[in-house]
Amino acid sequence: MAEPDFSATGVRIERWPRSLTTAGEVLIKDGKLALLTSYGRVIDSAPVRAVRAGRPWFAGRDGTTVAMLNGHRYRLTMGQRSRRPDGAATALAGRFLEAVRRAGTGRG
Repeated sequence: MAEPDFSATGVRIERWPRSLTTAGEVLIKDGKLALLTSYGRVIDSAPVRAVRAGRPWFAGRDGTTVAMLNGHRYRLTMGQRSRRPDGAATALAGRFLEAVRRAGTGRG
């Protein structure tokens, strides 16, 4: 089985105006992006080529990104449950955006 292009756990996943999970998972594997609950249930998934992602203007220097899947906008806050040093959440969010960009263009 292939390794995922990106995987992050402990992600707060919100679909405005409500929180869907505070310890979810974001997974990019085999050209598909999946948002999962802490129990592994799929919240939403889509081919990465159809996903738009970026950093919102209000995010500041934290690990917040916004992803559009199937017409729904999700706010993803990376690394909020980890005990990593400051800046790790921002780096994780950057790796997520890079993985979406790479997978969307077909380069690996």
